[in-house]
Amino acid sequence: MASDLSLDGTALLSWAERAVDALSTRREEINGLNVFPVPDADTGSNMTYTMEAALAEATRLDDAEKESAHAVAAALAAGSVRGARGNSGVVLSQVISGIAQAAASGSIDGECLKNSLAIAVRLVDRAITDPVEGTVVTVLRATAVAAAQAGGGLRETAAAAVDAARTALMKTPSQLEVLRSAGVVDAGGAGLVVLLQSLLDEIEGIAREDGVIDSFGRPGAHPVVEDSTVCDARHGRSRELEIMCFIRLSGEDGDALGTLRANLADMGDSLILAPADTDPDGPVRSATVHIHSSVPGPVIEELYRAGDVSDLRLEVLPESPQVETLRRAVMALAPDGPLAELYRQAGAIVITPDAPGDGDDGTTDTVSRILAELRTRGIGEVILLPNGLLTRREMVSAELAAHAAERTMTILPTARLVSGIAALAVHDPEQPVAVDSYAMAEAAGSMRTAILQRADKAALTLAGPCSRGDILVTSGTGVLFVADDLQTALEQTCARLLGRGGELVTLLLTDEAAAEIDLARFTDQLPGVNSAVERGAEIEVMVYPAEGLAHLAEVGVE
Repeated sequence: MASDLSLDGTALLSWAERAVDALSTRREEINGLNVFPVPDADTGSNMTYTMEAALAEATRLDDAEKESAHAVAAALAAGSVRGARGNSGVVLSQVISGIAQAAASGSIDGECLKNSLAIAVRLVDRAITDPVEGTVVTVLRATAVAAAQAGGGLRETAAAAVDAARTALMKTPSQLEVLRSAGVVDAGGAGLVVLLQSLLDEIEGIAREDGVIDSFGRPGAHPVVEDSTVCDARHGRSRELEIMCFIRLSGEDGDALGTLRANLADMGDSLILAPADTDPDGPVRSATVHIHSSVPGPVIEELYRAGDVSDLRLEVLPESPQVETLRRAVMALAPDGPLAELYRQAGAIVITPDAPGDGDDGTTDTVSRILAELRTRGIGEVILLPNGLLTRREMVSAELAAHAAERTMTILPTARLVSGIAALAVHDPEQPVAVDSYAMAEAAGSMRTAILQRADKAALTLAGPCSRGDILVTSGTGVLFVADDLQTALEQTCARLLGRGGELVTLLLTDEAAAEIDLARFTDQLPGVNSAVERGAEIEVMVYPAEGLAHLAEVGVE
């Protein structure tokens, strides 16, 4: 029986038995969720087998050893590492290894459970070469954080862990496209929830037949997958193998496991090397190895070169599901002409804004064309560069329209066309949309900008009086200064913008501006325009034709 305060060895062994029963009961349900990293429908089976191997090792202890939480946890860890099957089984073995390390000082109480989950996160991060968010890794991390923040003792900590694991599990489809498309939660995460719920049931003394049984929820059916024995030759692809083994590393290399990891890294994916040693500070001399590879021969050769291999298992993996990825695009507002072409060449979808009043209701039709592009191009995520050509009302309408069409829109603070160019230069579609948007917004925000326009009448500005035909230099919402001619205005503008440093000047010039500016004179004087920029400094100047601008020129310095 479990105590309210701690679990001894007998109770821990009882939990292992309960976990095996629960995983066996839920085996097929968890298998049915399995679409990542490959849809081989065996996650439930692998976790069950791994837990059975852990239990078998613990039952070999003598009666005195079974009373020690440390001895039982160490045996469970050893058995799980040796018997781990699949990605999920290896992760499970690392969770149990975390318990074993935390239980070294005695029985398992609330503090020990917190420590064990924290250790498990570190072990999993170290074991998995390329962790993917939206999987059991994410669920485990959320569980460890919630446990660390929980108040009270063992029961309260376990309850917080279970609640966090369930919440994180239900959010996995929002983090991983293959789960979202299949309408399932992560299979490994579901198995971890079963494991933690079994622990909570053991702590609370709930009879096994009365334990919590619920559905993980499947909003839609997962893709039908061909039998894994079908050859892929007709598709022109070689089928990958799952390769697993236990290895005792040879040689005197202090980081033999790191060397093996580096040697296997380019031979496949889903690479996991889970240390079997229980001393976290000592050298790793044995480990469970897991990898998916289409070149099994070289993998096996490398394993045998690295040490003594046992329990070698090979399994043919089924074809990965053909899932349409969520397409991302950058959409930019730009006037028709060379600037629009510049944005297109940089990979953006260009929307040319309408003149006010073009729509039947007196508004523009720009928002409708933004939405039309999203739909016709099948775009799921869009980063919008308004470039100062959309009103706040239009931006609100665009975002709401995208949301209604079940698209994600991120609007970046590009107040000028030159800022949009800076943002687009750092666009990386391989990054998550939030990270990509952050980098682009940072690039746009770091650019200091100004516009140059000709005064159409005499007026009194905040920078002093101006005559008709003078050049007004504006930055933000205010006039910086007034100049008699465009050449002087451009040189003084760059002097001010470079006052805080900079190494790249970007100029957008209309045909009228280009005809009035002596670019050779401008670039010759540029390095010595002020004390902040030493003569001879390397300042690059990029000039783009910008016919269609509502003003003569835009200047950007970064």
